[in-house]
Amino acid sequence: MGYKEFHRRSIEDRDEFWGELAGLIDWSRPFDQVLDYSNPPFATWFVGGETNLCYNAVDRHLAARGDQAALIYISTETNQEKTYTYRELHVEVQRMAAVYQSLGLGKGDRILIYMPMVPEAIFAMLAAVRLGAIHSVVFGGFAAHSLATRIDDAQPKLMIIADAGIRAGKVTPYKAMVDEALWLSATPPEKVIVVNRGLDPTFYAVEGRDLDYDTLRAEHMDAQVPCCFVESSHPSYILYTSGTTGKPKGVQRDTGGYAVALAASMKYIYDARPGETYFATSDIGWVVGHSYITYGPLIYGMTTVVYEGLPIRPDPGIWWKIVQDHKVSVMFSAPTAIRVLKKQDPAWLTKYDLSSLRYLFLAGEPLDEPTARWIAEGLGKPVYDHFWQTETGWALITGMPGVEKTPAKFGSPSFPAYGYDVRLLQVGSGEELGANQKGVVCVVPPLPPGCMTTVWGQDDRFRETYFTSFPNRLIYTTFDWGIRDEDGYYFILGRTDDVINVAGHRLGTREIEEAVSAHPGIAEVAVVGVADELKGQLPLAFAVVKDPATIATPELRDKLESAVMATVNGILGAIGRPCAVHFVTQLPKTRSGKVLRRSIKAIAEGHDPGDLTSLDDPMGIEQIERACAVPELKAR
Repeated sequence: MGYKEFHRRSIEDRDEFWGELAGLIDWSRPFDQVLDYSNPPFATWFVGGETNLCYNAVDRHLAARGDQAALIYISTETNQEKTYTYRELHVEVQRMAAVYQSLGLGKGDRILIYMPMVPEAIFAMLAAVRLGAIHSVVFGGFAAHSLATRIDDAQPKLMIIADAGIRAGKVTPYKAMVDEALWLSATPPEKVIVVNRGLDPTFYAVEGRDLDYDTLRAEHMDAQVPCCFVESSHPSYILYTSGTTGKPKGVQRDTGGYAVALAASMKYIYDARPGETYFATSDIGWVVGHSYITYGPLIYGMTTVVYEGLPIRPDPGIWWKIVQDHKVSVMFSAPTAIRVLKKQDPAWLTKYDLSSLRYLFLAGEPLDEPTARWIAEGLGKPVYDHFWQTETGWALITGMPGVEKTPAKFGSPSFPAYGYDVRLLQVGSGEELGANQKGVVCVVPPLPPGCMTTVWGQDDRFRETYFTSFPNRLIYTTFDWGIRDEDGYYFILGRTDDVINVAGHRLGTREIEEAVSAHPGIAEVAVVGVADELKGQLPLAFAVVKDPATIATPELRDKLESAVMATVNGILGAIGRPCAVHFVTQLPKTRSGKVLRRSIKAIAEGHDPGDLTSLDDPMGIEQIERACAVPELKAR
């Protein structure tokens, strides 16, 4: 069956389609109904069915692949590597679950996990869902205020943390931030389990509250903790994503629908096979880490790589060495990371044996055509852009080599995934748009299995945030601009609030960024719209050069800027030309690699850059500030 028929069935024969895919996981009790959509926009999948995420990710594999590697931990920060078989993972998860039980944790209780990329973080997640508890992973390193906000929203009974994380050799003490967050919190948990890595010499335990994980684990070495099978709609986790009000939204995920969606995606999107190795370079603090480091590969009986480190440390070949050494078949990373590698010697791409690698998938932000082409040609492997969100939990628009190996178009994530009835709609009117017309990427509900079921504790916010953008029509909006070509390929143009209105012309920052990065001397670029009295807004570019020698003098900077402008002119015309191009050696990014475009825009307009708690390196912001302190911007 080809893609078109596969997708048609998923929309027109929804119950039959998803009822079949539900067979990819194990149920302790069969479901009575595939979908209950009697209370739009809330979709309840596999009603009455009972299952358990941990059982599907670990226990059910013991008989057939107990001695197969389940988790490979690699840290280039601490020079550690350790492999856990499915049997060993089963033992460690039961020990962690027994520790939870000894502290009174059970079904429905929240456990907040604030950890770096270490095996214990995976144990903590799996042990929580094993008991029917609900975990909330907060990205390790989030500042105290951000952490306290999430604590007060989820109200966990327990936190499990590490003493510290480490990145590029620099230790980030977690414990001090946790202590401050709990002081700020209105509803702090009574107990905190600490995985002490010995990285923070200033670490101290708060008596009566802080508990040592190694000590607790030693008390439960032979623990046997059965899985708590829960109804399909039972919440599995809460994951916070930014909100337009400034208050993070707790994306709530179910159990049965999520398990089915991930198992199906491993087969049909990633074209993966049980027993193979899957390597996602993300962090468990983000949705990719939940879906494709922890649950997806394990549910599908694969080996998952848990990597603590950078793509260029100890050298820019480290990822490809991991692919070679562990025979990785499918890899998942982000465009930002590939742009980092793009600044390195391309010889690293061919140094190692990559014969096991079948696909590289990229997501997290729009993938520009030059970067997609560079990595595809450098590796000699198929590269799939795919578009998805924290809210969806898995890909919304993607190539699906497990269904049909449709040709890829660089810069496009291809087609709507099965289960998603995607439309491009005109802002305001909600009119459906045709080929080559720019609109908002939307989905006609119900949302398929695996998507968020609501905002934690705020059903009204779920409805109002995502389903009320168009008058008299219940439509899920992604808040992303997109366009569809004559062949049905979608192109994502950036967030709807990242669109620049230049003298009445609406320009996606993505379009301008792609044009700037088409110049061979540019490695990475961020474009923001700055206020202009005459034209409303003007695009302003901040570009990272591949070779710093090309901007060593003011004359060379001017020469390169003129060349970049000419490149943009040739692609977009004068309307898309930035009012200026500032050259920097790095852009300000979060620890997950996302460019802080709103902060860049604020600085460029002379405003406060706002919350920088997730900033990875302050040098990026400092460079933006210095660049914006120079001569007045002038339209050219």
